[in-house]
Amino acid sequence: MVSLKPLAAVALLGVAGAASAQVTLTLSSWVPPAHLLTRAQADWCQEVSKATSARIKCNELPKGVTPAPGTFDAVRDGLADLSFSVHGYTPGRFLLGKLAELPFLGDSAIATSVAYQRVYERHLAKLDEHKGLKVITVFTHGPGVIFNNKRPIKALTDLDGIKFRVGGGVVNDVGKALGVNMTLKPAPQSYELLSSGVVDGVWFPDESIVSFKLDKLIKYRTSVPGGLYNTSFALVMNPGTWNKISKGDQAIIDKMSGEWAARFIGKYWDDTDTKSRAAQQVAGVQSVQADAKFVAEFKAKTATIEAEWVKEAEAKGLKNAAAVLKEFRAEIAKLN
Repeated sequence: MVSLKPLAAVALLGVAGAASAQVTLTLSSWVPPAHLLTRAQADWCQEVSKATSARIKCNELPKGVTPAPGTFDAVRDGLADLSFSVHGYTPGRFLLGKLAELPFLGDSAIATSVAYQRVYERHLAKLDEHKGLKVITVFTHGPGVIFNNKRPIKALTDLDGIKFRVGGGVVNDVGKALGVNMTLKPAPQSYELLSSGVVDGVWFPDESIVSFKLDKLIKYRTSVPGGLYNTSFALVMNPGTWNKISKGDQAIIDKMSGEWAARFIGKYWDDTDTKSRAAQQVAGVQSVQADAKFVAEFKAKTATIEAEWVKEAEAKGLKNAAAVLKEFRAEIAKLN
């Protein structure tokens, strides 16, 4: 369990709210119990419980109330009080967060998650794409990597003829720009897709190879500096449940939301990425670092994706979207 130093302000708020009513949060997760997201969500809730002197309690459901794509609606409708999901699993619904999925953002989930949360608070939240939900934080995983069981990927032409599982969002746009044969499926289906031969590879952060037990199904890994892509997530709460919580305890939760929670979850991802790379070495996965020619060709083929996001975001009401993206990259650079 990740332990962060208690915030002095949180401790003071906890004393002030001592007489508040108790609320139990039901937590739903669509990934396995041992997955870092399940653990991070549960541990975040336990940190909140401690900070509120157990006025907020946590009830982890034995399985998710819905598959991943239905999670935001399930929380909105009260099937669970707290959960997380991938914005790209519901194409066309969440456009603004695609800025956090672009290639070459960075190599640390902490840096990209905290930077994303800062830009979300300043520019994106007011456009209310998460209407009907209380957003605890937005965050990302670590840099996206190419994995497959056919051959080493040392050039873009090596991708030809290989079938890949990808998630939704910008990774789908990247795949199309490269002319890759893609199957769009939620992450938990990856083991079945690989083991049955429906796909030959996956685009994932390193973490997912151990989290979904793919190390025996993968032979080759190609990393791109800054990441092939990333993925935008949100941790959300049912607003009705939020309104049942006392103002004092809401203030405590707010202190432990936003950037605090983004950093908290990001550390789980960075730590698990590191452990997974070690496990891949033990399993004999051959690793290749994309060279300058690979990166240059990749950038040339995907060059329009950022401009397309800027156009989409401005059509949705985000002013000066190109400047927001530049600010996002600057925040990542400051955090690295």
